[in-house]
Amino acid sequence: MRAKSTHNLPTDSTLLRNWRRWESGESRPDDFYAPIIAAAFDTVTAAFFPKTRPNRDDEMLSATGLDTLEFIGRLRMSDVSASTLDAIRITADRLCSDYPCADPHELHAEGTAWLRRITSLLDGRLTLAQHREVLVLAGWVALLVGCVDYDLGWRTAAEATRRAALSLGQEADHAEIVGWGAEMAAWFALTQANYRGAIDSAEAAQPTTGRLGVGVQLAAQRAKAWARIGDRREVEKALTQGRSILDAIEHPANLENHFVVDPQKFDFYAMDCCRVAGDDRLAETYARQVIATSTRPDGSVRKPMRVSEAHLTLAVVAVRDRNLELALDEGLRAFTGKRRSLPSLLWVAGEAAREMIARFPGDPRTRTYLDQLRSLAAS
Repeated sequence: MRAKSTHNLPTDSTLLRNWRRWESGESRPDDFYAPIIAAAFDTVTAAFFPKTRPNRDDEMLSATGLDTLEFIGRLRMSDVSASTLDAIRITADRLCSDYPCADPHELHAEGTAWLRRITSLLDGRLTLAQHREVLVLAGWVALLVGCVDYDLGWRTAAEATRRAALSLGQEADHAEIVGWGAEMAAWFALTQANYRGAIDSAEAAQPTTGRLGVGVQLAAQRAKAWARIGDRREVEKALTQGRSILDAIEHPANLENHFVVDPQKFDFYAMDCCRVAGDDRLAETYARQVIATSTRPDGSVRKPMRVSEAHLTLAVVAVRDRNLELALDEGLRAFTGKRRSLPSLLWVAGEAAREMIARFPGDPRTRTYLDQLRSLAAS
């Protein structure tokens, strides 16, 4: 290449501007500027700017004018295999299926560990589809951990985890995870006797969940809240909406997953509404149905938390029938399960206690039940 004459050398400002571009990596100096820069540092050009081997892909793309394909190709590159994501998907489903029976402390520890592993994938190279999939998987596991937090009575942690799951669902644009985040808020409010808050949380998610399984659960939570407020028309309206959604969606393949709603689960919610509304015979029918469908043929219990609340429903019905002996027996059976959601159990057990106190205030059997309830609350 023919050298330029000295009177065409760049000005100081031009050289400084170009130097900054080269230093930041925006561009590489050409054959005129490279020797000048090298000389300024008392070295040779090749030491500062070694020759690079030509990239055949770059040459081909440049020749065809399709440079964009290279950038699109990078979006499809990943450090995570499809089999890894499949394995995590299976694990997330297994964790959510373990929820009804697993020891809550063990499930919490395992769920938290897996949540940490899943979110660490976001630090690596993922395709756009994989990035969303990781957010979704993290969202499901975060929902699970939040539920276990609340079962153990860790309200502050449960709310923080619920919000994290909700954020993951929003970022992934996953309506069902967002809906379950709202459902958890309604559940928290219900068990803290904030019935209007429960209704507001459930209704806020209603427009986007009308065709999803979580929409059934949101309707059921609204029905439970309206039952305690005393508005039977709204209870029926909410239950009817829940049944309508349930009839329209496909029957789930895995009934053990906590974030799946099926007819058996809906009967559990209807049982609660009937008990609170005073429909004792219907509440009793639902309670026995819940116990039957939550028990395996060998007598072991599949859904212990549902069974505990069913026994409390039978206790309330027995009290109203003036049979305190049966009420005490059913009430104490509700406390024997090792797997429990403490806030939910204490909430319903407290309602049963009020029924006993109202009808048998001085009876020793009432005091026995209250003592056991206090012991449960202190555990």
